[in-house]
Amino acid sequence: MKSKNKFQANEKVILKATGETLTINKFSYVPNMKRYSYTCLEHPSTFFFEEEMRHSKS
Repeated sequence: MKSKNKFQANEKVILKATGETLTINKFSYVPNMKRYSYTCLEHPSTFFFEEEMRHSKS
């Protein structure tokens, strides 16, 4: 079954607020918010939602 999340583990993404490039570490679905959250290798104690990131051009 295919996941409905936008980003996969080890994928490079860009944080929209800062332009910083991040590497997705893991993701999980948050049922009560009905969306995915992601942790990144660069900021392991912080999580981000899909709308805060975009795909990297590389």
